[in-house]
Amino acid sequence: MFQNINENTIDLDSKNENKKSTNKLNIFSNVFTKDNIVLYIVSFMLSFVGLNGEFSIFSISMLGACFASSIPALGIVLASLIGNFIKFGVGGVLGYFLTALVMLISLFIIKPRYNEQERNEKIKVGKNVFISVLVIQAVKCVMSGFTIYDILSTITLAMIALVFYKIFVNSTVVIQEFYLKRAFSIEEVIGASLLLAIAVGGFGDLSIAGFGIRNILSILIVMILGWKNGILIGTTSGVTIGVTLGVISGTEPIMIAAYAISGMLAGILNRFGKIGVVIGFTLGNVLLAYVSNGYTVELIHFKEILIASLGLLLIPKTLKIDIEEFIGTNKFLPGAPGRALNKSKEMAQSLNNVSEAIQEMATTYRNTEQVNYGEGNNKIENKQIFLSELLNNLEPYKENMLYEDIADTEGEIVSEIFDFLLDKQEITTQDLLKIFADCNSYVVGFEDKNISKYLEENISQMVRVINVSYKISKSNFIWRKKVEENQKNIGRQLNGVSKAIQSMAKDLEKDLEVEEKYENQKKEIIELLRQKEIEVQDLVIKKDNRFLIEIYLDEILETAKIEIIEDILTKVLKEKIVLNDEASVGKRLNFLSEDKYIMAIGKAETTKSKSETSGDSNLSIRLKDGKYLVAISDGMGSGKEAKNSSLHALRLLENLLLSGFDKKISLDLINTALLNQNNEIFATLDIAIVDLYKGNIEFIKSGACPTYIKNKKRVQMIKSTSLPTGIIEETTIQTFDKDIEAGDIMLMCSDGILDSNIEYKNKELWIKYMLEDVETSNTQKIADLILNEAIDNNYGVAKDDMSIIVCKFRKKEE
Repeated sequence: MFQNINENTIDLDSKNENKKSTNKLNIFSNVFTKDNIVLYIVSFMLSFVGLNGEFSIFSISMLGACFASSIPALGIVLASLIGNFIKFGVGGVLGYFLTALVMLISLFIIKPRYNEQERNEKIKVGKNVFISVLVIQAVKCVMSGFTIYDILSTITLAMIALVFYKIFVNSTVVIQEFYLKRAFSIEEVIGASLLLAIAVGGFGDLSIAGFGIRNILSILIVMILGWKNGILIGTTSGVTIGVTLGVISGTEPIMIAAYAISGMLAGILNRFGKIGVVIGFTLGNVLLAYVSNGYTVELIHFKEILIASLGLLLIPKTLKIDIEEFIGTNKFLPGAPGRALNKSKEMAQSLNNVSEAIQEMATTYRNTEQVNYGEGNNKIENKQIFLSELLNNLEPYKENMLYEDIADTEGEIVSEIFDFLLDKQEITTQDLLKIFADCNSYVVGFEDKNISKYLEENISQMVRVINVSYKISKSNFIWRKKVEENQKNIGRQLNGVSKAIQSMAKDLEKDLEVEEKYENQKKEIIELLRQKEIEVQDLVIKKDNRFLIEIYLDEILETAKIEIIEDILTKVLKEKIVLNDEASVGKRLNFLSEDKYIMAIGKAETTKSKSETSGDSNLSIRLKDGKYLVAISDGMGSGKEAKNSSLHALRLLENLLLSGFDKKISLDLINTALLNQNNEIFATLDIAIVDLYKGNIEFIKSGACPTYIKNKKRVQMIKSTSLPTGIIEETTIQTFDKDIEAGDIMLMCSDGILDSNIEYKNKELWIKYMLEDVETSNTQKIADLILNEAIDNNYGVAKDDMSIIVCKFRKKEE
């Protein structure tokens, strides 16, 4: 009957206008998933509740809501048919079947509009629900005779079906996505409580030991909502359920107030936990009973409240029914994955835009450097600075006999003075007179004592003004040069940051593709963890060769539960998954595919003789992507300054790589950071990035010593000719790759180890030969042997800082 409902049913013109593609209303897909079974049970219960005594109008509203939300309708139809048959007999089944059939036909005649922007009601089928009920009821009236009352009843019934369709279409999402623990809107939560209240009404007057099942479940719903969301939701749910029970079972209007007041007080006292909620609900019942009839005879039976209270106490505290308007949606899993993915795509685009903007800034700095401070322009710029300062200082000396010659900034004399100052830094009276003479401008009159004294005063004034002007402008030369250097460095750093942001945007886009690919596995993992009473706030699955999973939990877990998570992840992702301790903090756990190789590390180091501090630093950590970073940095010289430079370089490297920056970009930023230091600070960088999952090592060298790889008796050297970091503007970094072989031994060292031997012209060879002769494969023993030999090379005295790291690799199964 329903297998032909597909995308052709939807208004294609509307789709084109909105530029949205629609999913098929595939009735048979995912019919018996656990997400939908609860909805089938609710539909079954709704079918027991009718208003006209013929069939359940609510089951028609539910069917329309399923069409609108793309929920498989086959299970809904079957559950509703069975329910209508049990409650209303063959007539009920026939009424429901014909109404559903008319609704189906109307979908082809009056094509519903598709609205991608709508949160829940993706397909607008409200008018189809209204028409189907109206047509069937009108035909019935025509066949059996009718009055004006019958016409009004028919229209009213169709309107009720439409109203409850609107309520149900915004309620089913709460039931379907409840386990995702996202925040829902107030309308969705209240609608869901109304849906459940009507479904509970299907129990009718059914009771066990005199306790009404319908009343107990209704009380429990109000208590739960008041407990989790306070006074507003408690009161609203009380009114909603009170009205529903009043309409369905014909109870007195005072019962509406009883549920409303009890729900309000339960919400007020929810800060005291479940006990406060129970007391509040009971107190509301007593107060309203006293106000309405002057007695304390309960309106809602205390025994039913007691049973509902026991049910409330059994509900785990981890249950959450969060309201968007109260807490915001950013703290919870999104209701629809598409919305979160779209948001992340926007973020990726924003990162790209920021990257482009920063790149433009970097280009501007580079252009400024080229235009204003290019090679050959420095002298001209400096001369202009000097002349400007000179003219300012000459202003009070316009009566000086040399003023016109000195103030002529285009003249030969001033140019000669500037060149002389560049060479000698200061000018004397004799120097100034000689420059005047060389330019065929002679100062005469020294024979006359009176004239001579006047001339000496004038010349002394000019000498003083020239020297002062040059000293002031000289500081500006340095400042300008510093500005030039800073602009260059800022340009390089901005360029590096731009590349880093661009790289992060690409990684984010790549992660989004992976998230979409593993969305079903994500849902399955969350559900399996929930069954094990492990509540998850968020879960992210990434894959770049290996799986990387981040899980955000409600609480810190014990070891046994972490092992449960490992087992579930392994089962769902079909690959051995283990905890990454280094990247896990508190409630955020990081898991990854298990390494295929094992690495053992040995280290040895010593400080230069008579030096208090070693200039070497080393690092061995695990990165977020599961790879290992092993590095040695050798600062220039020995002592505190050398230590600061090497430590600074490694700390920058660690922070940048842990933040997700690309390796090349990270090293460029480190280089510019060292260049920006006031002192000349250099540091070598010897880096090995070890991937024990893929079985690969990436070597990155900047002025570093060779790395030695030993396998059995064969020793291979990986050498670099690059300069240390921080010496020149452009980094000269060399990279090498090598696949790991079982039994490989890797040795990294600082130049103190290498330079200790004076017997070999090629100092790299002594370590190679010693490694070939070493019998042990214990990494710590090898490190100690090499270090001791390096010290013995200088008769037991360490002539430089020395550091060595030895790593051995073997396969996991060995």
